[in-house]
Amino acid sequence: MPGYHVAQFNVATMREPLDHPEMRGFVDQLERLNRLADASPGFVWRLQDASGDSTAMRPMGDTVLLNMSVWESIEALHAYTYRSDHAKAFAARKQWFIPSGARDLVLWWHPAGSIPTVDEARRRLDLIRAEGPCADAFDFKNRMPPPAA
Repeated sequence: MPGYHVAQFNVATMREPLDHPEMRGFVDQLERLNRLADASPGFVWRLQDASGDSTAMRPMGDTVLLNMSVWESIEALHAYTYRSDHAKAFAARKQWFIPSGARDLVLWWHPAGSIPTVDEARRRLDLIRAEGPCADAFDFKNRMPPPAA
């Protein structure tokens, strides 16, 4: 049986369209932060199209951006999120995105060697929003162990 990696999915509702001057601070650092993620220890994969990011993918509505990636461990994802240059952008997110009042992040264990789908990620986000953290949908504060081998 294969091991597991941690998958993450997060969504954010933009205050303005990406080409609006108010979004420039976000857009200007996107490529750099994606390169940083790609080079980070424990990084496995991230959702992207031919442009190199996922900003054109809008399955949750025209104003909702999504991000999905896979990491070798929760610790590796946490280090990128909160202890790399990404932390500065994360701290400034309210400049560009409207706080939702709902959970906007979900983590789950995904079989190593496979890639999660956006539909699966949406189901996991719906699950944590409806039921709170559980073995199939959790967050950094409520971590769950990987499935038993």
